[in-house]
Amino acid sequence: MNEIAQVVASPSTSALDRWLRGRLLAQLAPLRGGALRVHDAEGEITLGEPAEGGAVEVWIRDPSFYRMVAAKGSVGAGEAYIEGAWRCSDLVELVRLLVRNRALLDGMEMGPARLGGALLRAWNAARRNSRRGSRRNIAAHYDLGNDFFSLFLSEDRMYSSALFAEADESLETASRRKLERICQWLDLQPGDRVIEIGTGWGGFALHAARHHGCHVTTTTISAEQFALARQRVDEAGLQDRITVLQQDYRDLQGQYDKLVSIEMIEAVGAQYLPDYFAKLGTLLKPDGLALLQAITIEDHRYDHALHSVDFIKRFVFPGSFIPSVQAIVQAKSRHSDLQLVAQQDFGPSYALTLRAWRQRFLANLAAVRAQGFDERFIRLWEFYLAYCEGGLWNGRSGCRTC
Repeated sequence: MNEIAQVVASPSTSALDRWLRGRLLAQLAPLRGGALRVHDAEGEITLGEPAEGGAVEVWIRDPSFYRMVAAKGSVGAGEAYIEGAWRCSDLVELVRLLVRNRALLDGMEMGPARLGGALLRAWNAARRNSRRGSRRNIAAHYDLGNDFFSLFLSEDRMYSSALFAEADESLETASRRKLERICQWLDLQPGDRVIEIGTGWGGFALHAARHHGCHVTTTTISAEQFALARQRVDEAGLQDRITVLQQDYRDLQGQYDKLVSIEMIEAVGAQYLPDYFAKLGTLLKPDGLALLQAITIEDHRYDHALHSVDFIKRFVFPGSFIPSVQAIVQAKSRHSDLQLVAQQDFGPSYALTLRAWRQRFLANLAAVRAQGFDERFIRLWEFYLAYCEGGLWNGRSGCRTC
């Protein structure tokens, strides 16, 4: 059902803007599974079909929004949000509505946006995860500052999906459950030598060493994470059980009883998956156990995602990629002797994790500003957290351990 309010065109809106507006609204007119109400200088239009809870409201503050969407598709829409060109009553619900209408969303990448997509791909190609490139890409996100991440992460500073048993339990409880579940899956025993690829801020290493008596060697290439992880190990008095390295995974040596890598594979890059799994194979003893926690995309969308640049790659995690289960299994089989023995999906837990992060972030905006971050940065992070949460609620990506 489409309902268009007839109004006199605003003199501040150019003929091009009006044409681009009409084109975009026509693309979104067949929305199903919800309603979208757009307010701008031209009036108001409701797209889609009636839905319980009412329409998602969008206010276009600047007609440049239409030009940015036309030039860069969905990435342009995200960029326009960062620039303050539009606001929304519920970003998560907007993302969920658009993901339910994936074909219409893909249509935004057509026309002039093809050129914008080509330019984004060229930009992304320069962000390859070589040793030097990985350090630059990781620093762009994780070195925003330890104080910043402490504003919204759980007390253990885990920046990965927790494991919820109930939707209303605390993030801290769900995060501890995930860490303990990893230790159980790995059958960690006192005396085990464990290698962790991707330290974060030391959450897993501290939990495993403190509660299971094993020795953990953990590595990160983030300067900020390395500094805080070492500090937390020292404060816990666990220097004899935890070794923190600032080293690329490709340079690791030795063999270990157990191996864990928690949401680090997304920073590897598709072209480096062979190196990654080959290294995992050499680091693990013949009878050892490895656990990978990964954000994954549907197999049938993997190739498309591999050759396109979305909002996350452009503005949040340069050089990142989301693997599919099939891509992981194929790389593992071709480049190592690792065998898949178990797999578990817990995508809904990631949606709840992101909801908790987003709520904490928004509740701490005064502290974010006090750290020197501006309104553009705040809008970027608000959009990023909502974008990821909305996609996960719809099951378009998920979190898996294998």
